[in-house]
Amino acid sequence: MRYPNTGLYHFGKSLGHALIKADDPRFKLNFFLHHNTKEFDNEAVDKMYLKKYHKFFFVNYKKIKLFHFTDQMSRLKPKKVWGEKKILTIHDINQVHENVSAEKLNTYIKKLGERIYKCERIVAISQFAANDILNYFPDIANRISVIYNGAEKLELKHGHQPKYLPQKKFLFAIGIISAKKNFHVLPALLVGNDHELIIAGIITPYVDQIKAEAKKHGVADRVKILGPVSDDDKAWYYKNCEAFVFPSIAEGFGLPVIEAMHFGKPVFVSTRTSLPEIAGDAAYYFESFEPEAMQQVLSIGLRHFYEQDTSAKVMAHAAQYNWDTTAQQYLQLYHDVLAGN
Repeated sequence: MRYPNTGLYHFGKSLGHALIKADDPRFKLNFFLHHNTKEFDNEAVDKMYLKKYHKFFFVNYKKIKLFHFTDQMSRLKPKKVWGEKKILTIHDINQVHENVSAEKLNTYIKKLGERIYKCERIVAISQFAANDILNYFPDIANRISVIYNGAEKLELKHGHQPKYLPQKKFLFAIGIISAKKNFHVLPALLVGNDHELIIAGIITPYVDQIKAEAKKHGVADRVKILGPVSDDDKAWYYKNCEAFVFPSIAEGFGLPVIEAMHFGKPVFVSTRTSLPEIAGDAAYYFESFEPEAMQQVLSIGLRHFYEQDTSAKVMAHAAQYNWDTTAQQYLQLYHDVLAGN
């Protein structure tokens, strides 16, 4: 949770609060945090903080019996923790689906394996992610399980308005603005209408590719790239968008998809990686990223959504992904591992 506005930050925040809320008498929780993380300052939970020397050694002075590493590349490595039970959550192996060199991929897989083989149990956040893991580590099939993420049901504060207030109907996308999110295909959806496209998230140099596509399609004045936004602004955009669009090509889960569905919005996603598993039949799918094909999917999907009034179906689908349920599944796993099961 060192970096806000990232998926790992929101995973840690949401799971952490859900574990505290569960108040399971079987366990005394200790949260191991980066010193910049203030999310749990007011929570009555024991805390430890990352030190520079943890890169070299870790002394378990609190005599903790079970360590849950909630990030596959956590700064405290499982091999630094001696003699105790360990669980590792793996969010994805997106490098397999991105344009990375074989050398970089092999290096990553080797580092991941070093962490995997030091842990009693491995958790994947989707079946798709689990299959990716087993493709490289088939011998851990009896030690891996799937626990789906929850997704926060954001509440829109009465009277709140975002820093940027759209002047027209708009499509909304959110996520780190990098190549794996594939956001550069979205400006084409503005051709033939007067909608705006609002993209929120941490900006990388990939933003230039989005702007170039917007210029090519003659819609540059209607593409708004905001950078990171507050939860209040995010809730406003989810609530008021014409549709949520998420053409990502590499996802271990895809939290924004379910967050948008909590608001009963029409959601359009790619058919890549975990998205069909998570979005199910409550979303519409871009099977091609050709402009005309995407425009057709959007047009037909919006017509179907409003004619069939499927908002309730979308919200019911989102309700399946609940952090309280996720926390209970992790707590049961903690119990099973400590019991030697």
